[in-house]
Amino acid sequence: MNSIESDPALPLLRAHLTPIAPLSESTATLVEFFDSFGTNPDGPKVVLIGDASHGTSEFYAARAELTKHLIQHHGFTAVAVEADWPDAEAVDRYVRHRPGPGPRASVGPAAEARKHGREPAFMRFPTWMWRNQEVQRFTEWLRAWNAGKEPIAADAVGFYGLDLYSLGASMKAVISYLEHVDKDMAEVAKDRYSRMMVWAENPHEYGLEALATGFRGCEEDVVSMLRDLLSKRLEYAAASWDGEEFHSGEQNARLVKDAERYYRAMYYGRDESWNLRDTHMFETLVRVLKHRGKTGPAKAVVWAHNSHIGDARATSMGWTREELNIGQLCKETFGKQALNIGCSGNTGTVAAARRWDGDMQVMQVRPGLPGSYEELMHATGVKSFVLDLREGRCNEELRKALMKKRLERFIGVIYAPHTERQSHYSSAVLPEQFDGFIWFDETRHVGALEVHQPHVALEYDETWPFGL
Repeated sequence: MNSIESDPALPLLRAHLTPIAPLSESTATLVEFFDSFGTNPDGPKVVLIGDASHGTSEFYAARAELTKHLIQHHGFTAVAVEADWPDAEAVDRYVRHRPGPGPRASVGPAAEARKHGREPAFMRFPTWMWRNQEVQRFTEWLRAWNAGKEPIAADAVGFYGLDLYSLGASMKAVISYLEHVDKDMAEVAKDRYSRMMVWAENPHEYGLEALATGFRGCEEDVVSMLRDLLSKRLEYAAASWDGEEFHSGEQNARLVKDAERYYRAMYYGRDESWNLRDTHMFETLVRVLKHRGKTGPAKAVVWAHNSHIGDARATSMGWTREELNIGQLCKETFGKQALNIGCSGNTGTVAAARRWDGDMQVMQVRPGLPGSYEELMHATGVKSFVLDLREGRCNEELRKALMKKRLERFIGVIYAPHTERQSHYSSAVLPEQFDGFIWFDETRHVGALEVHQPHVALEYDETWPFGL
């Protein structure tokens, strides 16, 4: 008998998992199984849904179906994703039918978007992460859901970006916003952002320069710009567009401030830059919830990588690298009002690049390594299933057996199968990392809208293990 067949967790897993049909055939069992995540007695505030790779169709499709259910049946009003704020903001204008001066963007073929007077969204590497058929179908559904609703209505569902890589775009967005509400302040913004704008195309070089003795950074300028913007909150918010545009302008100014600090910290240690990034994502989520809470109960679904939404305290991220993440911060802040669901798989194909800013390729995913959760889940022989890992909901013996520390795979936008162990595996305790779990034994790549990628500067934080 091989070692995995003698694992005491395996028979318990086989006895207590809930099989689900292929998503192309039915999603009923999937959404019914996780219905309690939208109705838990503590009053759900945030449901975070992860993915084990940024290029797997089933992960995106499962998230979309669960999110639709939470919107339709449990009043969730925000979808917040691991993407740049300006891109997501443009998509939000499209899906909420928002008025105002900013750009509208849709997820779809670039030529088709421009034909209809819209900009294509998410054109920065890795385009397939959000420019794919699965996201396109979801955002079109969201636009149809919002049709006929006032954009600021309590039940109009918004689409928001949490990440901080849009330094240049966010500076331009602040200036553009101010040109509509306060031309004098727009000139101040142009002046204050002028030095930082020099680094916008290659912001990691700003971080490298920050190591130099006597380097005068741009922190004072970007902080002053945010402070001045906030000092005119009431005036600007009352100007027009129901305060939506001020909310976006404020977020872009905060992003510039946080991005400046992030790039300045990049070369001092990966843990510090990672923590700054996830703290920014969490604080952005909190501001979105506060903003949406002005018109009614605010509930958000978060789409991000498992490495961001799983509780870092249950992984080697927290144990050995002192890294936190948005999942941990949500748990610490919202308690049982925050629930998270991880998605994972064993083999199949994935959309990924071999290097940063390389073209997307369809690559074969290797089977899970010995000693991994992937190996264990595959050994059940069940193609797709779901688990509720919460204490009191999961079988006690099974939960205890799954508490053994095991390897867990993380594939980001780069996949390096020749260095699988060091590039893509970390350690975790699954029941402490996630409240729920979705397994697809064999998966396929996302339906990417483009293969060729734009050249962009390397984000050094995306190297190990989650970029690889």
